[in-house]
Amino acid sequence: MPKAINVCMVGAGRVGKLHSGTLKRYLPGGDVVALVDKQPSMLKETGKEFGIENRYTSLEEALDKADFEAVVITTPTPTHMKLAVLAAEEGKHVFLEKPMAMDLEECDAIIDACRENGALLQLGFMRHFDPDFRLAYDRIQAGEIGEPMQVKSLTNGPGLPPPWATDLKTSNGNLAEVNSHDLDATRWLMDSNPMRIYLEVANFKGEERGVHTEHYYDNLVASLKFESGGLASITGVCPCDYGYDARMEIIGKKGIMIIGELKSNALTVGIDRDTGLVTPIFRRWQNRFEMAYIREIEHFLESIQQDTQPEVTGEDGRWAVAGVLAGTKSFLEERPVMLSEVM
Repeated sequence: MPKAINVCMVGAGRVGKLHSGTLKRYLPGGDVVALVDKQPSMLKETGKEFGIENRYTSLEEALDKADFEAVVITTPTPTHMKLAVLAAEEGKHVFLEKPMAMDLEECDAIIDACRENGALLQLGFMRHFDPDFRLAYDRIQAGEIGEPMQVKSLTNGPGLPPPWATDLKTSNGNLAEVNSHDLDATRWLMDSNPMRIYLEVANFKGEERGVHTEHYYDNLVASLKFESGGLASITGVCPCDYGYDARMEIIGKKGIMIIGELKSNALTVGIDRDTGLVTPIFRRWQNRFEMAYIREIEHFLESIQQDTQPEVTGEDGRWAVAGVLAGTKSFLEERPVMLSEVM
């Protein structure tokens, strides 16, 4: 049996808790042996919940005092480059949550640091490991629906983004923080790089929920054209009060493929004839992609153990950031933008 991989979890918030739980509960091939977070209360809470005794307020301190082979970085986007480069320079393998970084220069610094120091790099685009999305990809590659012509993708998230993610100075907006999953998945399933994007945005709920930052938006519609000639549309709403919703439709030359649905399980409840039938829907992203989150971390551990490149690489992360930058430029300048303008 391969040696278990010791992991340092960088970030003790929602995603840090998710990945810590995955490693502690489901994956004997790895363990969280150190936890990093600048907030002492969060550090204590998450450390206690998952039995992580080694707790530090900086990655530098963890590197100095703890023994681990890999890091999982779940902190806000503006911190990614510094943390990933530091870890790579110390020879640690890097699992990096999306979005990869704030700009392409930061993406390149991360990719270069990992390559130069022999560190593997995997991006947190978990849809590659979701059973439904993976099955769709395999069947598209097998030619079942023919060459993809159009992809329609939506992701609606129920929660208001954290304050740092509502400001374009510290985040690239919901296109990055939520819908970069759609940018990645459309590129993956289309099997082609995006060539042009046009983004329209709107703000319906920000004012009433206390968000006053310039250029904040909670609705987006993006149109893309790919090098293959294929077309895509991406829509997103965040916050979306009815729940979490992620679906995709791929139209090929020979047929159509639909991924996902609103209902979370095959359960229908009838109480009275006024209410009618009730079917549960996904409440949170953690529920919709539960298996995908497990499988992506499992894949990261196996890549380290087998010394093979992960399926979802820095190149995938870089393309998603490029799409975000071009999309942001598009809505600010109110015009379609070629990807070549930002690359």
